[in-house]
Amino acid sequence: MAVKNADGTMLAQVIAPQDLQLSPDQQALIAPEGLSQCVRALMQNWRQGTVACKGRSDVAFSNKKPWKQKGTGRARAGSPRSPLWRKGGVTFGPQPRVRTLTVPKTLRRGVCNTLLWNYLNNEKVMSLNWVAQEAAPKTAHAFNALKQAGLADKKVLLFVTNYDAATHASFNNISNVKMLLFDQANAYHLASGDYWVFLNKDMDAFKEMVSAWI
Repeated sequence: MAVKNADGTMLAQVIAPQDLQLSPDQQALIAPEGLSQCVRALMQNWRQGTVACKGRSDVAFSNKKPWKQKGTGRARAGSPRSPLWRKGGVTFGPQPRVRTLTVPKTLRRGVCNTLLWNYLNNEKVMSLNWVAQEAAPKTAHAFNALKQAGLADKKVLLFVTNYDAATHASFNNISNVKMLLFDQANAYHLASGDYWVFLNKDMDAFKEMVSAWI
């Protein structure tokens, strides 16, 4: 794992612990089927499930028969609530429902562990020695740090703490940066970035996050 200064110079190289390595059997079990299973579960559980429309029992009409059955010359009609009528109910329309998919905790941890090892093995985890301007956070200041680190045109997943408002404000308007809280890491976002980046001052938070996967 590379530790870089704000001007792009290398400060240190951190070697990943052996605990992150998985056996071939474990890797075959987890990827790629395990990753796709976790992503499907996340995307399904993020859905609100509030879509709805009115059926014939919900629309605002009386139960009176529009006209008598015979003798008018018109087609017979029993209710203005019919889906054939204007403002009638919808046939087989969607209704609110909750669909929940669950994934075993062991599989989730294994997927995150595999992703971490792949990013470390490909040297795509970076610790940036950069501090936001607390008084007046500047997007240009943050973008310059990414540019010096060679990440200006890369999809960056930036791990941040919940209380670091200055860092949030600095990186919020950079289109290729996705900020993710340490305690909200998930397979969908972990697999979406080209690089994982966190600040040097958040090293302990990063260690705490990955320790839950090992």
